[in-house]
Amino acid sequence: MSGEQQRDSIERAATLAPFDRLNQLAELARQADLPEIAADAARLSQRLAEGRFYIACVGQFKRGKSTLVNALVGYAVLPMGVLPVTTAVTVVRFGPALKARVWQQGRWLDIPVTQVAAFVSEEHNPGNEKGVEVVEIFVPHPLLSSGMCLVDTPGIGSVIAANTKTTKSFVPHIDAAIVVLGADPPITGEELDLVEEVAQEVPELIVVLNKADRATKEERSQAASFTRKLLAQRLGRVPGRIYEVSALERLTAGKAGWDWNALEQALETLATKAGAQLVVRAESRGFLLLAQRLLHEIEEECNALERPLAASAERIRALRSCVATAEQALNDLGYLLTAEQEQLHRAFRREVENFLGAALPRVRAEVARQVRQLQGRRSSVRERALRLAQGLALQQVDQWLVDVTPAAEALYRSAMERFATLVSEFLERLARSQSELSGLPRAASFDLAFRSPSRVYYTSLMHLTGRSPWRWLLDAIVPPRLARRRIEEEATRRAERLLTANANRVANDLEERVRESRQSLESEVRHELREIYQAAERALERARAKREAGQAAVEAELQRWRKLASEVRALAEESAA
Repeated sequence: MSGEQQRDSIERAATLAPFDRLNQLAELARQADLPEIAADAARLSQRLAEGRFYIACVGQFKRGKSTLVNALVGYAVLPMGVLPVTTAVTVVRFGPALKARVWQQGRWLDIPVTQVAAFVSEEHNPGNEKGVEVVEIFVPHPLLSSGMCLVDTPGIGSVIAANTKTTKSFVPHIDAAIVVLGADPPITGEELDLVEEVAQEVPELIVVLNKADRATKEERSQAASFTRKLLAQRLGRVPGRIYEVSALERLTAGKAGWDWNALEQALETLATKAGAQLVVRAESRGFLLLAQRLLHEIEEECNALERPLAASAERIRALRSCVATAEQALNDLGYLLTAEQEQLHRAFRREVENFLGAALPRVRAEVARQVRQLQGRRSSVRERALRLAQGLALQQVDQWLVDVTPAAEALYRSAMERFATLVSEFLERLARSQSELSGLPRAASFDLAFRSPSRVYYTSLMHLTGRSPWRWLLDAIVPPRLARRRIEEEATRRAERLLTANANRVANDLEERVRESRQSLESEVRHELREIYQAAERALERARAKREAGQAAVEAELQRWRKLASEVRALAEESAA
């Protein structure tokens, strides 16, 4: 059977077969000693047999996805305001009582709902050192009783590479999606890419414009119009209604403002009218993907056994040589990245200069105005003036951070796109010269956004706030007008120092994220290159072991693999009949 015929057979089966074929596929994967495929098939079969379907909240970091899920189920079960940087997704599903569990090291661990953050936040689980794969939270809410499961995915953009990879690798498991956007910016390039990828897998997309309470009616209207236009261009179809909501207001104040009731109704309608269809589609999609994975693995094993060892060894040497050439080319292209980093450094420093040039006069004037209005004893006025200066300065930096981060990410992405284009051109040439490398990845397919979270924290310059004896004495003896002027000058200097110090901290943080993100991208490209010949080496070692046992052992192993392949195809054909 040709590869095209094989795929057609699987696709036909994927449209008609009952859920039980997933269990049969899992058993065949176990016989092939492929436990990951077996586990994936078994888990998918179980959740479909229970009638559960996944509606994933996808979108950029800090869009309020966790808050939206919490508001929909009426409980603050997902941690908010933390960095969700583990490699796990979190599934909120129906249960008679609030509880949670974590899948790690091949088993479920029951945990209190209040401890979820300990497994999904960078603060308590740095780099996912606890090995968390998935977190499930059970909630007694009617919206979930139909089998709907709300999935909170790690955000894309402004997060480490693992997060983006986790979100994108989860796409085949998504049955429908809530695309969570904002008004500023309405939708980013990374979000458009992800929405397009999700839309290829599932037709049901619900677009939500969150944090409506933070934007004016005109801003929301412009954001919705802009988003609808871009989605229509990218998806080739006009998106449905864009729901403007404030998840935080709904969760904390119980207000169903803007389009909240309409959003809940849309989800209820999806669950009641399309839930069963979503389950069937999920089974079809899952069977197709898993069967293809299994047949690909079997084919690799057969090729390694059939090919002469000398030919396999020569192939691996050729692969290793080509990959070494590719890695050397990456080293050469690294000079380009270094030059790009230097340009980004200069761009970030210009941003600091522009910010300080505008913010310093503004803060000086506001500090002076507010300090003059303070009343009370000199010591009290001075203390309040310094706190006021700190608040005004950090408020300015906060706003600038919101404004400068998207701009910095856009600059970084532009730089990485130039790098990716050159790498892809080289890999294309390499693949054309060596047929064995036709499966080489293309750098343009890698995520080019920031791969490192922001770790900026502000300094408050507390060491400058101590009240020395000399300052105490001067506060006590100088005339009131002079004392007031001294306090105003001191508060202004404090605001200036805070602005300058923290603006530079923001720039330093951005440059560190550039450095780490560059290293991550290069590492991922190299990893994919090495995987090509390492997979070939593993197959060769297994084949060599069989050949050492004699030709009879080789033939027996070939027969075993061929029999497994035949059974997978038969399962597909039987289901399609």
